Amino acid sequence: MQGLHLTADLHHCACPASLLRDSTALRDACVKFAIDAGLTVVGEHFHTFADAGGVTGMVLLAESHLAIHTWPELNAVTLDVYVCNFRADNSGKAQKLTDALVMLFAPKNVNRNSLLRGSPAARPDSLTLEWLTPEIAHGFTTRHPPVAVQSAVQRIEWHDTNAMGRMLALDGAFMLSEGDEFIYHECMVHVAALAHNGPQRALVMGGGDGCSARELLKHSSINEIVVAELDPMVIATCRENFADVNGRAFDDARVRVEIGDALVLLRNSSMRYDVIVMDLTDPDAAEATSLYSTETYQLIGDRLSPEGVLSLHIGSAFFHPERVAKTLRDLRAVFTEVHAYKAFMPTYGAEWGMACASMRTTPRALGEAEIAQRLKQRGIADLRFYTPRVHASLFAWPAYAEKLGA
Repeated sequence: MQGLHLTADLHHCACPASLLRDSTALRDACVKFAIDAGLTVVGEHFHTFADAGGVTGMVLLAESHLAIHTWPELNAVTLDVYVCNFRADNSGKAQKLTDALVMLFAPKNVNRNSLLRGSPAARPDSLTLEWLTPEIAHGFTTRHPPVAVQSAVQRIEWHDTNAMGRMLALDGAFMLSEGDEFIYHECMVHVAALAHNGPQRALVMGGGDGCSARELLKHSSINEIVVAELDPMVIATCRENFADVNGRAFDDARVRVEIGDALVLLRNSSMRYDVIVMDLTDPDAAEATSLYSTETYQLIGDRLSPEGVLSLHIGSAFFHPERVAKTLRDLRAVFTEVHAYKAFMPTYGAEWGMACASMRTTPRALGEAEIAQRLKQRGIADLRFYTPRVHASLFAWPAYAEKLGA
């Protein structure tokens, strides 16, 4: 009887108004999406209420059910999807069905929740999951449903987790949490910035949470940081919910926020940067796919100073081997110095890969004593993860990852 129950409350839906009143159109969409998700439809019933009322409907599944209710007068929809996982794990199918329905109604605001059902050992807290692959998920218990908003770009959710504190998710993917973000950001920034003799100008592509800018500001030589973030709502929500974590970096006079496509910024300016940090969503996210390409890396290379360094994350060598191998191949097609490194990220549920790329500069050339000296010269003394001794260990990969080019 173990199963996964997903619910979603959709507000200010931008879909055609007829979809909220037409039981036939709604039924056809629900049945199609259920089949597309790999679920087995065994029956359905949809009813439209009189006087231009809404629709209530049910799709019976061999795995359990989909229930949906619409309120045209409020441009609102509630839906729930429950699947039994007794003989097979149908969680991924339930998530795919829910995601498809949310996209269909195009809500401005979404309140989503998930609940594990039927396990005698289950906690009363809600469990929020992210799928590392179609077969593997990890998650965190949360104290209450997430605070969610639909921007023009993506769904933004803040989760209050028991283990990791506040956690930001974009389109259902965990981005960062206050419990361990320092691991990711210290590695993304300091490995590259310390390899440079004295970085003065930096660009953060993405980075709307402000934490990469926070780490760059620790380098005394830095006098300008440009944060190019596509979604202004990410900046706004992180100013409000993460100011104590990002150190209010956006308020520093050396930080300039540019709202829009980072590639457009790079194409339209001849500005050179000593450090460029690609602090973006994963390459498989629709809005980020074009950013991970040889064309992008060539453009970045043209905008780096002669000793400039690019840093980016490349995914998990264990869970995303094809992605890691391709990213490293593409980087080496453009840059002469490409060095992959990694750190375990609890929020991501994996050892997470990163890379530095440059035409002349290599972080692996730095010894422990030189790193310690540069940290002291730049007045950096409050790091929580990165140390001179840790530096060398970041580049030590297991054999299966080395075969991918790490």
